Amino acid sequence: MKESAKSRATFILLAGLARPLMNILMNKKWEGLEKLPQGGFIAVPNHCTEIDPIVVGHMVYNQKRPPHFLAKAGLFKVPVLGALLQATKQIPVERSTAGANRSLQVAKEVVDAGGAIIIYPEGTLTRDPDLWPMKGHTGAARLALQTGAPVVPIAHWGAHEVFPRYAKRFHVFPRKTVRVLVGEPVDLSAFADRPLDRATLSEATDVIMDAITTLLETLRGETAPKERWDPAMHKQSKHGRFVERGSTGTPEPEDGE
Repeated sequence: MKESAKSRATFILLAGLARPLMNILMNKKWEGLEKLPQGGFIAVPNHCTEIDPIVVGHMVYNQKRPPHFLAKAGLFKVPVLGALLQATKQIPVERSTAGANRSLQVAKEVVDAGGAIIIYPEGTLTRDPDLWPMKGHTGAARLALQTGAPVVPIAHWGAHEVFPRYAKRFHVFPRKTVRVLVGEPVDLSAFADRPLDRATLSEATDVIMDAITTLLETLRGETAPKERWDPAMHKQSKHGRFVERGSTGTPEPEDGE
């Protein structure tokens, strides 16, 4: 899927609005940019606050690579926002199996054309109380194994201080620095000749999540928990937002996350 003139023009307009705002809200430090492939690739960042897509999209767009996100289908129905998502060729994701397969097919076309696809393997904001990456979904692994496109792990840290998870306002002062660290493409060669069954996709997803977590450990200067947070084990919804109450949190589905 090639970028249309309308898509490029919309990206330029949005970037002209968003970049100055992001520069006002936070300092930025981008590392490892040389590891971004020249051709199509799949970027897989961690997800800890609602402004993550702007943070990562800003970085990718500044490398002259228009970012294409897999975004919840419900967002495409929101006035103005939905029109902007469609104009910039973002990809709606439905929860049904058929809908998810259509989304991955469109994403494959973007990658095959040399574009940049951004997938949050966690599927939603991390449920981990300390904001470490939680158990991932298999969409990124499936797309990577279907296309052979490189999977580039990305970790960022600091955006949650500007806009905490589920917050209602920005915290601009004192001024924060948001760091983004790009890693080497994940080696998924061990899965190349295996069937795309649940076991293969789950193992490949674990490899991807390990790479993201390692990068985040570097940024934070801390060691992640040995066991990755699994919402199912804590009786939490895998989608939508939740509000922590006590030690486990109470799921509260919401279309607008």
